[in-house]
Amino acid sequence: MLAAQKGSWMKATTLGDLRATPWLSRAGRSVKQELRDNLICRLKNGRPIFPGIVGYETSVIPQVVNAILSRHNFILLGLRGQAKTRIMRQLTELLDDEIPVIAGMELNDDPFYPVSAEGKEIVAELGEATPIAWLPREARYVEKLATPDVTVADIIGDIDPIKAAKLGTKLGDERSVHYGLLPRANRGIFAMNELPDLSGKVQVALFNIMQEGDVQIKGYPVRLLLDVMLVFSANPEDYTARGKIITPLKDRIGSEIRTHYPLTVEDGMAITAQEAWIERGKQVKLPAFISEIVEEVAFVARDDSRVDKHSGVSQRLPISLLENVISSAERRAYTLGESVPIARVSDLYAALSAVTGKLELEYEGELKGSEAVARDIVRRAVAQVFSRLSGELATEPITDYFEAGHTLKVPDTRKTEQLPELMAVVPGLLKAARRLASSSGQDELGVAAEFILEGLYARKQIARSEERGYSAAEPDLAPTARRRWN
Repeated sequence: MLAAQKGSWMKATTLGDLRATPWLSRAGRSVKQELRDNLICRLKNGRPIFPGIVGYETSVIPQVVNAILSRHNFILLGLRGQAKTRIMRQLTELLDDEIPVIAGMELNDDPFYPVSAEGKEIVAELGEATPIAWLPREARYVEKLATPDVTVADIIGDIDPIKAAKLGTKLGDERSVHYGLLPRANRGIFAMNELPDLSGKVQVALFNIMQEGDVQIKGYPVRLLLDVMLVFSANPEDYTARGKIITPLKDRIGSEIRTHYPLTVEDGMAITAQEAWIERGKQVKLPAFISEIVEEVAFVARDDSRVDKHSGVSQRLPISLLENVISSAERRAYTLGESVPIARVSDLYAALSAVTGKLELEYEGELKGSEAVARDIVRRAVAQVFSRLSGELATEPITDYFEAGHTLKVPDTRKTEQLPELMAVVPGLLKAARRLASSSGQDELGVAAEFILEGLYARKQIARSEERGYSAAEPDLAPTARRRWN
């Protein structure tokens, strides 16, 4: 990559100096070719293409690689929270560390092949003494969120009468244009989120620039031979002929790449652990089954008929939920004086505020209410995880204890390490909990025992209420539940 030779090129401050460096062999190379060359180096060296992107190794990333190798403009189609923006921003890692530009120019003019009228004039006037500046890769990325009020002036540019008056030129002169975001991304990457939200007029201006390089600004034809890699994102529902996208623009985008949510709970847990704020001042113990339930909440929500499928359930849901679960454990520890906070199943219900705001509900869900739907989703997630982990656990003595008329209330005001003493009255509960606990600590034993009770409740083998705590299941539900889950 160019970084290896950058040191000698950094000494070049004029066009004449630059001409005497190895950069001359790369003069006029397009940004798409630059991305392609540097990507090939990464592929040969086995370096990761998009560090931190989990779950796309065999699906999305190969398609993005193909698009770059094909020197295509491309679009990422997917629902919210599918790492579309992160992928676009990480494209800058495939750019050279720095490139030379004519100093002071708005359009990042290549010293050997200037594109702006001002750049051409400077090179013609100063020749080898043309001043050179070095543009870092992070300055070569321009991003814009598309909204209906975005104008052609915002993206392409507009005639500036004051600029024309200062230059003593006509309004139709290219030098009188105040350039928008896209021209300022020349020799770099221009990214636009939610492309279909642009008005039709702006979309037309975009596809003219992409294909022909010309555009009309206030009735004056302007030809801008820009060197830009364009990447877009959109919701698949909007990106159709019946949606908000115009067909000629759709036709000019080289590759259409579909993103997706994590396909496995393990991938989702890896993403959540990577993104969530877990490292706190006082380290919180996080049992593995709690992390698994947090991720399962997102999977259950995505399949729930009461949740709008077109809106999707963002990966931000489990990230926020895990952070709230940890915070709930911290709150209990500080309140009760626990030496080490530990996350419990009850913390999942205390963290519902991280779930309700991220669910777009269908009519049925709205009738029931977001909190009730979120609580039911958490309960079903507990049931799913418990069913995976309880295969060899002997839970019959536990359910028999409650069917005999006993009840057990687990107060949130009691220290977690005291729970085993409270739960010892339930036959077989602590024995089963020891098989799930990752250590012999009393706090982890108590958390595992509470998880077993909540799992049995979630599978409708026992009941739970605020007044009585855990108790026997309803007579008409218990036999059915046992047949279903055993």
